[in-house]
Order: sequence, then structure tokens, then C-alpha cells
Amino acid sequence: MDMRTRIATALKEAMKAKDVDRLSTLRLINAAIKDHDIAQRVSDEDADQKGDTDVLAILGRMVKQRQESARAYEEGGRLELAAKELSEIKVIESFLPKQLTEAEMAAAIEQAVTDVSAESIRDMGKVMAALKAKYTGQMDFAKAGAAVKAQLG
Repeated sequence: MDMRTRIATALKEAMKAKDVDRLSTLRLINAAIKDHDIAQRVSDEDADQKGDTDVLAILGRMVKQRQESARAYEEGGRLELAAKELSEIKVIESFLPKQLTEAEMAAAIEQAVTDVSAESIRDMGKVMAALKAKYTGQMDFAKAGAAVKAQLG
């Protein structure tokens, strides 16, 4: 089952269960996906064909945004808002694949460097493209970029 179908099914289940918090987060996810489709001028048929990589990227951005918001709320003493952001993160992460550990990420980077025959920092773009193609939603690419730079530099 593709990501869009999983999200739509979860939305229906949350409506039936009257789970207000989960329902509002799922509606936010749907809105973000629709906004992306509109921005890309993608029809419904094309959206189904594009696959899950766009959806995974959207979900990854949503998690990162909520982590930053939760941190800001905690620093500002707004713990109830921070808790809401953290609960939204849990719902969003339920649709993401398991995140790679540090060791798995290092092995994936090593493999990508080997696969694209990267020799210097100039090849960093090729390595990052290979990683994004294979590990979207499973890896923090900011950390991966730093690790690739350290390995090639």
C-alpha cells in the first residue's frame, strides 16, 4: 500500500475512533501533500505515479519543523505547546520508515562513496544524490552531509 493510501486509511480510522489529536495531525499531513502537489502542478493520477519519495520528504520536513517548534516552545516556557508538537511528531513518524542508526548511516555512506567512485569533495553531490535516492525518510541528510564531507575532505 502506498503512503497516500496509508494516510487516507489512517485518517478514516481516526475519524471513526474520534481521535481528535491524531485526526488533526493527519489532516495537516494531507494538507502538506496537497500543497506540494499544487505547487508542482501534479494531477491526482500523476501524484499516484510519483510514488512515496515525495511524501517521505514532506513527512521528514514536517518532523524537522515540529522538532524546532517544540524546542522553541520549551525555551519559551510553553510546555503545553511543546507537548502538542511532540505528539504530532509521533503521529508523523508512524508513517516514516525506521531511521538508520549511526553505524548503519556510516555504512550507507561508505557504500555510496564506493558506488559513485567518489574521490574528493567535488564528488559530494553525487554521493548525496545516491543517498537521497536510496534512503529518503530513513536518514538525516544534514548529518549525512557532514559525514560525507568529513570522509571525502
